Amino acid sequence: MDGPKKKRAVSFFDGQNLFRHAMAAFGHFHPNFDPIKLADAICASKGWERRGVRFYTGVPLAQHDPMWHGYWAARSLAMRRSGILVTTRPLRYHSEKVVMSDGSEQTIYTPHEKGIDVRLALDAVRLARQDQYDVAIIFSQDSDLGEIVEEIREISEHEKRWIKVACAYPSSATASARRGIAKTDWVPMDQAFYDQCLDPRDYRPRTG
Repeated sequence: MDGPKKKRAVSFFDGQNLFRHAMAAFGHFHPNFDPIKLADAICASKGWERRGVRFYTGVPLAQHDPMWHGYWAARSLAMRRSGILVTTRPLRYHSEKVVMSDGSEQTIYTPHEKGIDVRLALDAVRLARQDQYDVAIIFSQDSDLGEIVEEIREISEHEKRWIKVACAYPSSATASARRGIAKTDWVPMDQAFYDQCLDPRDYRPRTG
């Protein structure tokens, strides 16, 4: 089954996952991609019609990382103003005491992102049930998101609707992962493709 002539696509961005893989693949050391440009570029290459862009990220607490906290506050506001639906969650921190070389103890806080992948998955399944798209484009290589593919496939079979799940991801010789999410249509992005979709603005808070 070829599906509808006009295939509506909604893009789901796992912001931190895409950032980490783009850093390994292309050497970008901050999340400088533009979600709308990437969604438009993928849709243009496949002949799909962009119907929505959703962005999900964890945000560090101000007391732990004021720079990145301020960055994501400004970035989230700019994305919302551009029409992106943004979901954020505060990062959780695991504390651990370590002994330094001089014998003193220091507490190290390790951040963990909680609930973002679950929220993305729930939204993708909910929008499939509501017939909001024909194609879900997942910008992530998180294997945990593979479970939504079966859910969406069941919706497709039960409602006799054509639905595709695609996985767009950075691809290079230095990539930290060479595969997309299992049972999705893989859409690898090389550096030339990715670098045409950057956001030139600097969202870091001014100091001084």
